[in-house]
Formats: sequence, structure tokens, C-alpha cells
Amino acid sequence: MTVRQFAKIFGAVGLGITLSLQSLCIQAQEYPSKPIKLIVPVATGAAFDSVTRLLAEKLRNKWGQPVVVENRAGASHNMGAEVVSRSAPDGYTMLFAPPPALVINKSLFSKLAFEPEAFVPVSVVVSTYNVLVVNASLPVENVQQLIAYAKANPEKLNYASAGSGSTPHLAAEMFKTMAGVKIAHIPFKGTSQAILELMGGRVDIMFSDIGLALPHIRSGKLRVLAVASEKRSSVLPETPALSEVLPGFLSILWLGVVAPAGTPPAIANQFSGAISEILKQPDVANRLQEMNFDPVGSTPAAMQTFMAQERVRWKKVIHESGATAEQ
Repeated sequence: MTVRQFAKIFGAVGLGITLSLQSLCIQAQEYPSKPIKLIVPVATGAAFDSVTRLLAEKLRNKWGQPVVVENRAGASHNMGAEVVSRSAPDGYTMLFAPPPALVINKSLFSKLAFEPEAFVPVSVVVSTYNVLVVNASLPVENVQQLIAYAKANPEKLNYASAGSGSTPHLAAEMFKTMAGVKIAHIPFKGTSQAILELMGGRVDIMFSDIGLALPHIRSGKLRVLAVASEKRSSVLPETPALSEVLPGFLSILWLGVVAPAGTPPAIANQFSGAISEILKQPDVANRLQEMNFDPVGSTPAAMQTFMAQERVRWKKVIHESGATAEQ
């Protein structure tokens, strides 16, 4: 090949790249120009569904385009994630999901129909934390007593979860490993059902997000032993952080937005910026506070770093505990 021929080909490739970049810029500038679909892999009425619908309304007002929330619950959140993974990477189908499909299920399931790490990060929207609660009749007042009771009564205690692979399930498995106790797992279909079974005395303990557990803690139907955060909560200032007894223990719940692989960075950044702007609106902040959520509104880059840390954390828990999607 002559130098002239090489230069001609290189020039054509360079022109193609330039045109592609220009196309992406134009696409981002015009975005959004049609309805947007937000896929939520949880049931209608769930806390994260409510947060997504709140944001959908605000995005609709901001952009003047329909923003539709579609619930695709099932298969430990994998169903909704698979739908988005097969969607066009144009910013018009987004996944609003809690941790399982994004950072847990790849380590928990032997095979998935999608690649979690292929999603384009957009934003961590909100976060909250789990609390360790017990049936009010259980003869323990703190974490140390619970550990001592569990060791004195091996395999007598059981714990409820919102389902195999959920963050409360893996938080309990992490607790068992770090505390060196044996407690049987009883999965239910959602946190609300699990809490009802706990209050009814059919299960002994569980990890639950603070929003759902707090009314029952205040009524005395459940006893809270610890918050699974790095420091004490302003909502429950007298309740110790679990890390005070088991150093390094952390279990937070969060809602993240990701897009199909190949979605242009300009669109991810635009969507992320819109979410951050909305979260600062006083009425949105007040509503989230009522639901015991902390607004986050991270950048795509920050979300990518955060998810990498979460994947390492939960992979370690799953490996050490032997947890599976069916257990």
C-alpha cells in the first residue's frame, strides 16, 4: 500500500469518526424528543417504585415528554434488567433498579441472560439503610445478647427476608458469618410480608429497610437492635450502628439508574444532571425524607466506582456464606 493510499483510507476513517461524534452530539442536543420508558424490576407500590414515579413526574414536567413507568417484577429483578439490556441504546429505555440485578445477581446465579457490568451507569438516585429488628417477644435487648442467644441455641432461630438474593437476605448472611452463628433463612415475597410474619412471631429476626420497619419499631411491635450503617442514624439516635459490635458491617439499600450498553455518554450525563437537579427541589426532598430516603444524585462516573465497590462487597459475602439464589 502506498503512503497516498494509506492517507486516503485514514482520512476516510477520520471523517467517519468525526461524523459519528457529530451525530452523537446532535442526538444528545435533541434528547429527549419522544416518550421515555423507565423499567422498574419491583412491584407497583413498593418504595423504590414510588421514588421512580416521583422522578418520572418531574422529568415529564422538565422535558415536556411522556415518561412512563413500567413494572417488570420477577426472577430476583432479573426480568426487568433483561428487558432493558435488549433495548436500543438511545436513552429512551432506562432501568431504575435496587442492588440485586446490578451488583449481586452475577455472583448469586450460575447464569444470567444479561451482563450487569455492560449497563451504562447514569446515577445513584437515593439510598437508605437496613436495620436489624427482632420479634418483641425474643429475649434479647441488644446485638451482643442476640449473638449469645444464637450460640446457646444453635439452629433454633430463623430469619425472614424479602426473598433470596435481596439485600436483607445477604445482610443476614453477612451477620451470620461475622458473628459465627447459625440461623435458618425463610424467604418471603417482599419485605412487607416478611415484617408481618416477624410481628406474628412466625420468624425471629430480620434485616429491613428503615422506612418499612420504623412504624412497627415505634409501636413496640418490633425491637430494633442496630442500624446497618457506618454510624448511628439521626432517626434512631439511641440505636447503635452494627459496626460498633461487628466492625466493617455495612448494608445499605439504594436505587440506581442504568442504560443499555452503548448508550452515548452525553445522554447518560444529561439524564444524570436532570435527576440531580430534581432531587434538590424542596418538595422532592421533603417527600424522600418522609420515606426515609437520602437523596444522592451521583454522576455516572461516581456510580460506576460505587457499583464496583458493591460488587466486591456482596461477592465476598456470597462466597463466604455459600448463599445461593434458592437459599
